[in-house]
Amino acid sequence: MQNYQTSVPLPEYPFRVSYQDHVLSLGSCFAENIGRRLADYHFYSLLNPYGILYNPISIAQGLQRLLQDAPFQQNDLLEHQGLWHSLFHHGAFSHPDREEALAGINAAYRRAQGFLLTANRLVLTMGTAFVYVYRPSGEVAANCHKLPASAFERRRLHPRDVIAALEPVLYELKNRQPELEVILTVSPVRHIRDGLSENQRSKAALLLACGEFCQQLPFVHYFPSYEIMMDELRDYRFYAPDLIHPSEVAVEHIWHRFGQAFFDDDTRQLMQRIGKVIAASRHRPFHPRSEPHQQFLRQQLEIVAQLERDFPFLNMNTEREVFQRQLEGE
Repeated sequence: MQNYQTSVPLPEYPFRVSYQDHVLSLGSCFAENIGRRLADYHFYSLLNPYGILYNPISIAQGLQRLLQDAPFQQNDLLEHQGLWHSLFHHGAFSHPDREEALAGINAAYRRAQGFLLTANRLVLTMGTAFVYVYRPSGEVAANCHKLPASAFERRRLHPRDVIAALEPVLYELKNRQPELEVILTVSPVRHIRDGLSENQRSKAALLLACGEFCQQLPFVHYFPSYEIMMDELRDYRFYAPDLIHPSEVAVEHIWHRFGQAFFDDDTRQLMQRIGKVIAASRHRPFHPRSEPHQQFLRQQLEIVAQLERDFPFLNMNTEREVFQRQLEGE
């Protein structure tokens, strides 16, 4: 039978991602998709301590700042439309109260700073080569927070700009953590506000930079999430209603391909066991007080306890609490 799909070949990567690894993910909203799934399956992971970062300059600045003892100060915040913002952070960190905004930002910073000391897997997802330079300070903004367009200068990075930004910090991370392996991806989300042609040029700059990184740095590896979306899922059925973001089916397919590339058999088997518990915790019965469902909950609690006995590094408190609350009738 004729094959009507172009299959993207996956390289033979010289390492795996396992439950013994510490995985830090930074970057665009596609990094969120992968990072959340790692967290759901109880990998030891941390996702986007600055919130979603779209461009490689902001990713590099975020990593560099984590290597320093440089918590954020009040003068790093600015007020706009009743909220205090950081140009280093996504709007999820903005807050009407300046002190609360700063406290949330620095709490995330300290968690990530501690996590980075042990992280041996780094997943970086770049979304766009366009950057917005804040005119008053000359800094590249991670998010413009709906400030006036006149406050920014917009420009597209050349591949050499991407390399110049990320290469020094990746070397420094590798020197501090010799076991570090870096997975680079380019987000398949199209930035159509830039224009369709400009979006293609932007993605091309990122792809060229990724190719150079993989040639120059043996600990940097490219995972073709962009190509999987463009070739294996070349159909608007695999997009969300906005026709820009991948649909849940598409994200699940790319996650499956990510697993084929980086998970060994033991990891997949454990994920299957955990996945069954996760599915059970999300089940909503018609008759929660019935004896069969109460027995089901007791069985799930025992399965959770057995998993934690078999794998002491697992912490399944989230699922345990769901089952326990249902068992107690809450």
